[in-house]
Amino acid sequence: MKKLRVGDEVIVNTGDDKGKIGKVIKVISEKNRIVVEGVNISKLHKKKDREGNGGGIVEKEAPFAISKVSLSSGGSPVRVGFSGSGKEKQRVNKKTGSKVG
Repeated sequence: MKKLRVGDEVIVNTGDDKGKIGKVIKVISEKNRIVVEGVNISKLHKKKDREGNGGGIVEKEAPFAISKVSLSSGGSPVRVGFSGSGKEKQRVNKKTGSKVG
């Protein structure tokens, strides 16, 4: 079971985008990377293709280390733990013990 899932709201802890809040678009667990909406924007220079789609500069979210974000609850970072066992396992806030997501 993963601590962060697609659709979770996270807050960035370090880097140029520190303090930004966004939704998780993609989790790449094999590489411990994450893609967050509106965070870590990179510019790609695209060529015009054969179908006539125009080229230009396209802005796209780039993946970054999953350790640089934490789950957000009410705009503040939350540490995530697990309670229960087997199929009853749930994500919980470590500080308050309340269910997350």
